[in-house]
Amino acid sequence: MTTMTLPLRAAGCGLALGMAVQTMPAQAQPRLPQRAQTQADDYTRYELLAPGSGKFRILYDVTATTPGATHFFNVIRKGSIATDERVTDRATGQPLPWEVVDAAAARAGGVRVSDTTVQYIRVTLARPVPPDGGEARLLIEKTYEDHASYVLRGDTLLFDRPLGIKRNAVVLPAGYELVSCNYPSQVLQEADGRIAISFLNATPAEAPLVLRARPAGALAAARSSVAARLDERAKQTREIVYALQQPETHTFDLYHDYTETRPGMDHYINVVRAGSRVSNPSARNLDTGESLRHEVLVGDAITRARLDVPNVTPTTEAVVFRFAPVAPGTSVRLRMSETYTDSARYRLVNGELVWDRAFGRPANAVVLPAGWVLTNSAIPTTVSTLPDGRVRLDFLNPRPDEVATLITARRRAP
Repeated sequence: MTTMTLPLRAAGCGLALGMAVQTMPAQAQPRLPQRAQTQADDYTRYELLAPGSGKFRILYDVTATTPGATHFFNVIRKGSIATDERVTDRATGQPLPWEVVDAAAARAGGVRVSDTTVQYIRVTLARPVPPDGGEARLLIEKTYEDHASYVLRGDTLLFDRPLGIKRNAVVLPAGYELVSCNYPSQVLQEADGRIAISFLNATPAEAPLVLRARPAGALAAARSSVAARLDERAKQTREIVYALQQPETHTFDLYHDYTETRPGMDHYINVVRAGSRVSNPSARNLDTGESLRHEVLVGDAITRARLDVPNVTPTTEAVVFRFAPVAPGTSVRLRMSETYTDSARYRLVNGELVWDRAFGRPANAVVLPAGWVLTNSAIPTTVSTLPDGRVRLDFLNPRPDEVATLITARRRAP
């Protein structure tokens, strides 16, 4: 199978962290590698605290992706003061050490510094970032006070803050109802009764978010009768990249990433779509870089293995990837790779490449084979060209339903 090191997301914006900590001078820092720092999977949750306080709790998920990196640098917003800071390794659930350093130290660590007067938090990672797409997942927490962004006017609270990170949620204080929201968002009531506003920003610009809320009395902390359909889209971690082989073969390589958090879970099942054939399966733990065991089961073998696969027929095919059981408070980031052949959804028609396939994940990418020019995409997409000349299409779907993609391409003239 073709090895793909194709980043699915652009590097996210850093979280502003202001800390009353003694700054270490640049000359006191150990020498760090010059390779540019990269990151992915940024997600921020803002929990609004007491109206009138100007305070909100920030929980910022980010993934360090620079191969071999032992530290991660996060910019501190100038003039900000934060409290109750801590950093946690998502894989182990354990706290990580951090310190404040200057811009020169951050530059030595691979950060592209544009303002030499800013400071950074330097996190010591639990382990070096594994090569070939490995990751180090972090949770950075703080309480932030910003009376310009979060104010109370009469009995109405206002949260007015442009958000550069693409995946966000804002949680209203207990007992408040949403009056207005200017950015298309999911509205979700949490288990404790609070209202959350969540969105995935599919544009290249900041989201100019403006929320207004007012007291609504006690909101019952009751489970919705349609709770199964109310998953927060912006927080979902499943993503996939398809690398198309030449269309005459009807074959494409793919990898899909997934974070498992359920205690005791020790396997992942990929049920092959009807009409497709699978080959070359493999899997890795992205947190450690280790390879995982797998097996391909068909028909009765799935039933005998007591796997949770519905509607098994004699031709149902499933790939099962095995990993160590997830311990409470920990998680594991998995990458499953396979090669598919599907003549119904990927074909050549009168010299035209046709890709006709539905996507269910929030983040999906398709890479055209070498030598092909994109001619049509029925679903809005962002387009880029890889260093080897292949065209890449990224589909970011903020909705909880599937996207029926239809792509065509023509051979590039010699």
